[in-house]
Amino acid sequence: MLNGKTVLLGVSGGIAAYKAAAVCSKLTQAGADVRVIMTESATKFVAPLTFQTLSRHDVIVDTFDEKDASVVSHIDLADRADVVVIAPATANVIGKIALGLADDMLSTTLLATTAPILVAPAMNVHMYTHPAVQANMQKLAERGVRFIEPGTGQLACGYVGKGRLEEPEEIVAAVERFFQEKRLLEGKHVLVTAGATVERIDPVRYLTNDSSGKMGYAIAEEARRMGASVTLVTGKASIAAPTGVTVVKVESALEMMEAVLSRLPEQDVIIKAAAVADYRPAEQAEHKIKKNEDEMTMRMVKNPDIAQAVGERKKPSQLLVGFAAETQHLETFAQEKLKKKRCDLLVANDVTMEGAGFGTDTNVVRIYDSGGLVEALPLMSKGQVAARLLTLVADRLGKGR
Repeated sequence: MLNGKTVLLGVSGGIAAYKAAAVCSKLTQAGADVRVIMTESATKFVAPLTFQTLSRHDVIVDTFDEKDASVVSHIDLADRADVVVIAPATANVIGKIALGLADDMLSTTLLATTAPILVAPAMNVHMYTHPAVQANMQKLAERGVRFIEPGTGQLACGYVGKGRLEEPEEIVAAVERFFQEKRLLEGKHVLVTAGATVERIDPVRYLTNDSSGKMGYAIAEEARRMGASVTLVTGKASIAAPTGVTVVKVESALEMMEAVLSRLPEQDVIIKAAAVADYRPAEQAEHKIKKNEDEMTMRMVKNPDIAQAVGERKKPSQLLVGFAAETQHLETFAQEKLKKKRCDLLVANDVTMEGAGFGTDTNVVRIYDSGGLVEALPLMSKGQVAARLLTLVADRLGKGR
């Protein structure tokens, strides 16, 4: 599974650094091309020669120790990595990454890479639970960094608790699962709607909602990473669209519906994450409406339901995922919406919860199917929600629903 993959292994200065040697060895045995960066303090626990022998590559410690004049080492390593694994990750290194510091080879390379990052923390139990460390980890999770949770048991300092570096076999398994996820949707066509629709009142005014597009964009990006051919039909959004996907920009609900239905036949999965206006002005003024009266009455008409239209038209082999942003009676409304719109899965969230509303980088969701609750996800980054959702989607596609 790891043949041809380049794994950048970052080793920081904790007693668990000796386990990183086993991680390096097992990754190499699994076929990975392992490149190792050590912090200066890590070399106090394990000699660089150990990793050099196991990886069969030079180990980089000093940012200014350029061994190949044809490249800049930290940029070269950052570019060639398919995934970055930091094991062990001390509280200090986690803090550096969260703050964007770059004062050694490892932290500098981490700022330069666009590869996914897996972090395996290892530290004293009180350090691990310290609010500063937890806040830094939360910040990284919101940016899409994945964590390999530490184990619970006897620590080197004598304490018993959570903070022990996960076993090398489990770290390697996490890397393998990461690459397995990347192939889950290979050859599939996925259409994602995202952002907020805009319903014009006149040429300078419109009705819209608070959707930022972040959830839909995260799904589109993760689907691409999993190998799918992705079409992103997007309304108004506050962030740039992900690269590597086909972007179709629309404004109104009617435009979004046309864009979705015209592309429906070739899709395997349709994910309706956009916040679509339920109503639109019955008439759109040709010119700017002037402020003449003390009151203004506007007649609204109902927009067509895009998810319901897809549910009525989709083939048995196609899978429809709907979204429901609610403020009360989450489960009841989610089940009603799933049934009415003929969704295969429905992702519901209470937007009044902290960290789960519009515009946030995190979400708290519950995923339903016709049988009820499938999975309740805790507060996590929208990228992590997207990864879990698409794993469920891929599993259902593979099992013929």
